[in-house]
Amino acid sequence: METVKEYLEFLVADTDQTEAEVITKAIKSGLRQLWRERILADFINGKLAREEAVEAVGIDWVELAERQHTAMIEDVEWALGT
Repeated sequence: METVKEYLEFLVADTDQTEAEVITKAIKSGLRQLWRERILADFINGKLAREEAVEAVGIDWVELAERQHTAMIEDVEWALGT
């Protein structure tokens, strides 16, 4: 497995950006992903209406979360024999 330093060095060389620029993009990307996960979790847990989730993260992400949630429920039901 590559180290964070190796990832950073590769991206700096490959994108011709500074370390600061690459790190800034990485932080923004990570925060955006965490925010999206929180929105989708709130939707799946009934704390956020579907329309609000779609408005926040887009229909594709909401539909993906719905499919994953349905698959997880089906797997649990299968495992429990219900």
